[in-house]
Amino acid sequence: MTLGAFVDAGLDINLLKEQLAQLHLHGYEISAEKVKRAGIHGTKVHVVISSGDDHTHAFHHTHHANAHLRLPDIQTIIEKSTLHPDIKGDSIKIFHRLATVEAKVHDTTIENVHFHEVGALDSIVDIVGSVVAIKHFGIEKIYFSPVPTGYGYTTCEHGTFPIPAPATAELLKKQFVKAVNIEKELTTPTGAAIITTLGEGLHTNPEMKINQIGYGAGSSDNPGIPNLLRIFIGETSGHESDEMWIIETNIDNMAGEILGYVMEKLFEAGAVDVYFTSIQMKKGRPGIIISAIASELNLPSVESVLFNQTTTFGIRKYKVVRKILSREFKELDSRLGKIKVKVGTSNGDIKSISPEYEDCKRIAEEKGIPLKQVYSIISKEFWKL
Repeated sequence: MTLGAFVDAGLDINLLKEQLAQLHLHGYEISAEKVKRAGIHGTKVHVVISSGDDHTHAFHHTHHANAHLRLPDIQTIIEKSTLHPDIKGDSIKIFHRLATVEAKVHDTTIENVHFHEVGALDSIVDIVGSVVAIKHFGIEKIYFSPVPTGYGYTTCEHGTFPIPAPATAELLKKQFVKAVNIEKELTTPTGAAIITTLGEGLHTNPEMKINQIGYGAGSSDNPGIPNLLRIFIGETSGHESDEMWIIETNIDNMAGEILGYVMEKLFEAGAVDVYFTSIQMKKGRPGIIISAIASELNLPSVESVLFNQTTTFGIRKYKVVRKILSREFKELDSRLGKIKVKVGTSNGDIKSISPEYEDCKRIAEEKGIPLKQVYSIISKEFWKL
């Protein structure tokens, strides 16, 4: 379905075939056709595996007589190809993540994991082909919505398991999932590995200008809910967006040094920012609002700190969308010495910089000059570059 969505969005199937041919694998055919799912048109990509000698020949250079490969075998296939290094790297990263969860499920090492469903030829084609598509479109960031899993049971090499399958469940840990009333496996380990290895889960779409839309079709036609994977390909506004929670509580009976300790614990719990606001409470009492900004992933641990470390009887929380500059650290070789500088950019243009505090403090103490002077010198030198 991932390949189908990219082909539907404009990826030339012949270009895909040419890229996959660089794996030097045999025993499969790939094709695409337009289909309709619940009244909506999409593209179904077929990966047809040959049987018998052709299938064995597909892995002739791994010295295996069947499709049960280990991670080192798959790495060898990908590394010996003539694909772009970035495609090789991301493809191996996805398979390594699959091996890690399979090893956990089966209580073995990643080197000894036998790839059955996820390691067969069709999945190598699916994963490498998807990475080829991502690089072809020049996609720099991937976001995915809450993942539907379906319900019921699925049968695989090791037996019959509840949906989501054990490997899929491990891959989707700490991700947003959603209930769909369809008795079928809607997300496979392969699909889950691609998005969770290369993407980031969000509840809402990021701000973007949509340039292309693709619909990748599954094999069945579910009644009511289209069995399609939809992708949007576009350009962001120049600012990154993400969803966060603001968690707050009012306090009027705690000492200042304890509040400082609470702030430290909130940062340790994963808050990206913590701040205090002075307020006047009932009967004229002075008080403090403790505010913490955290992701949904770290929300429980932040709440725990507020309940365990403060005198609060309750908290309030609400979801917000942040718009932030793209950030990276650069090392500046200044006349005062080497120092890290956090750089914020939008559409490639530098909008803001912040010299690293610990580096500035170290230089101020070593040189015996005021900290504010260090900041001034570093900032001036950076903007002269």
